[in-house]
Amino acid sequence: MPHLLIFGLGYTASRLAAHLGGEGWRITGTRRAADAQALAFEDEAAIRAALSSATHILSSVPPEGDDDPVLARYGAAIAAAPATWIGYLSSTGVYGDTAGAWVDEGSPVGLGRRPARANADLAWGALRDDVRRFRLPGIYGPGRSALERVRDGKARRIALRDQVFSRVHVDDIGAGVMASLDGPPGIYNLADDLPCAQNDLIDAACVLLGVSPPPLMTLEQAGLSPEALGFYAENRRVANGRAKRLLGWSPRYPTYREGLAACLASI
Repeated sequence: MPHLLIFGLGYTASRLAAHLGGEGWRITGTRRAADAQALAFEDEAAIRAALSSATHILSSVPPEGDDDPVLARYGAAIAAAPATWIGYLSSTGVYGDTAGAWVDEGSPVGLGRRPARANADLAWGALRDDVRRFRLPGIYGPGRSALERVRDGKARRIALRDQVFSRVHVDDIGAGVMASLDGPPGIYNLADDLPCAQNDLIDAACVLLGVSPPPLMTLEQAGLSPEALGFYAENRRVANGRAKRLLGWSPRYPTYREGLAACLASI
């Protein structure tokens, strides 16, 4: 029986775990605090025991400060583990701002607003030869999409000329990870096929919900958090051709239109 150890059993990894668990996989997950589904991240004895039996290891834990907490605590044990497959959920934020230009897996990294992300990505790549790094843009899916932001009155349409971004449905991430189980190690951008403006996403959600779109406003008028302002400070299109060529993967939701419609149907 394949055994997957997941560091960081959050939104994305939980959906992958549910799918693989339904196919007979044994799943061990970690969270900050133990619960019915996961071990506590600091329960070293239990986690090291899981590392000794896991056939596959996946981390979805982002850096904390300047460090990757998984590598800091368990990096040496993961490097020596008998698992034959290692995966890390990274971010396309490692590419930084490209003024709307396309990026692929060969583009420079470390130029963005979060250097810790790029450092963690590179450290996972150097850990072992069998690591798959999945660089992910904005993640959305059931319960976490523009539909909820519009419904809750939190959606903002910002008047920014030519600002675009890529995104990926949460289940397309899981499909990409599963496709890599029999694919070569390396770096894979998992993104949809249609980078576009954030406003296009908000407009589509409003149409699906049958409500009027929020007014256009400037960044200053929107009163955004520092994290949200950082999102608008970067502008890039993410190419996904490598995952299509080497893994045989393609997004089930190639644009936000199909993805939002599926999210609405799941409510």
